[in-house]
Amino acid sequence: MGNNISIRRGYDIRLQGAAEKTLSDIPVSDVVAIKPPDFRAVIPKMMVEPGDEVLAGQPLFFDKNRPNIRYASPVSGEVADIVRGEKRRIMEVRILADKGGMRYVEFPKEDPEALHREQIIDRLLESGCWNYIRQRPYSTVADPESLPKAIFVSCFDSAPLAPDLDYIKDMEPEHLKAGIAALSKLSDGKVHLGLKPGQQEGDFPGTHTVNHHFFSGPHPAGNVGIQIHHIDPIAKGETVWYVHLQDLLIIGRLFLEGRYRADRVVALTGSCMLKPQYVRVMTGSKLGDFLSGQMTSDHARVIQGNVLTGRRSSGDDFLSYYTNQITAIPEGDQPEFMGWLLPGLQKLSLSRTYFSWLFPKRKYDLNTNMHGERRAFVMTGQYDKVLPMNIYPVHLLKAILAKDIERMEQLGIYEVSEEDFALCEFVCTSKIDVQQIVSEGLEYVRLEG
Repeated sequence: MGNNISIRRGYDIRLQGAAEKTLSDIPVSDVVAIKPPDFRAVIPKMMVEPGDEVLAGQPLFFDKNRPNIRYASPVSGEVADIVRGEKRRIMEVRILADKGGMRYVEFPKEDPEALHREQIIDRLLESGCWNYIRQRPYSTVADPESLPKAIFVSCFDSAPLAPDLDYIKDMEPEHLKAGIAALSKLSDGKVHLGLKPGQQEGDFPGTHTVNHHFFSGPHPAGNVGIQIHHIDPIAKGETVWYVHLQDLLIIGRLFLEGRYRADRVVALTGSCMLKPQYVRVMTGSKLGDFLSGQMTSDHARVIQGNVLTGRRSSGDDFLSYYTNQITAIPEGDQPEFMGWLLPGLQKLSLSRTYFSWLFPKRKYDLNTNMHGERRAFVMTGQYDKVLPMNIYPVHLLKAILAKDIERMEQLGIYEVSEEDFALCEFVCTSKIDVQQIVSEGLEYVRLEG
């Protein structure tokens, strides 16, 4: 029986537009793109040129600082374009996908239980699947030459309108088993699986090196960073790895099918989705190809991810490497009559400003309106109510703004990531860009610390 951990601080934002448990298969887009900016701290060096023919699983570029980490094409076809931005930074590698059927780089089909750690690492690096394993601190692609003290997988997502990972993993139970077996060989420590009440340990099989932990409570209980903090916190000089559950399925396919198959199940959510549902789509597909006809309004914001941590996008963009959810909510660019003077029964409020607090189970159709502008950064205690970590969030943010590395280390910079502070940004009276501050702090410590 696993450990039971209760999360008391946090908040569940109840929104309209949860995905129904129906699955549609989306054909591969004519053009598929891999975006190097999806990978933090990576300087891409191209291995292909426009006009080259590639197979699914063939590397497109590698990291200049770590040449053994390669980034593979999710589809077979012809390299159509290499899109560059400012200072010739590579923004996208576009591939004209084959229409006559997918061609793959073939790898041996093997049970990861029968392989050694070095063999598993070599296979993951060769195929491009290594990039699904990330590390903390810094939330970068893991260093294959290091040895983490533990590996973490959050088996549920507590973010607003998040996809049901039980529904997704039940489609591929054998791939899940193979993925967990591969992870268990990569660390001398433990593999920790974070589950929610109601999930069964037997649905997440593993060896004696796999530990199960049950987390109850509001969001961000499903964040892997929160789970790491409560299971095995990160100290200076330590490294842990983590993998998203759906990425674990892709790793399992590599060993059981002998190929890099990068399609994933994405939840289409939000009040502006005509039919919130799940779709199986290829990584890097053009959003417009499967969002066309799905929107109830042209005046909506499309977000890759959830409303707290996602990135603003559009139909012309491509599905990012780690995206498992697309959210569409109304744009909030219209003035409100009398604003906060009205009773606000349809407005969400954590401070009981509106009478909506009398209906705790109500679901809201929220828009993107900030309901205010940036103000002075003051101590209110709001952050502490929604951040279930034993740190001082405001003190840490001020240390980041002051670029005081020693103080940042004392206050827990190595334990956090932007997503852990997303609720702090949501409840912030001062409208501070908290996640941006944390991101800049992590990058500063990575480069200078």
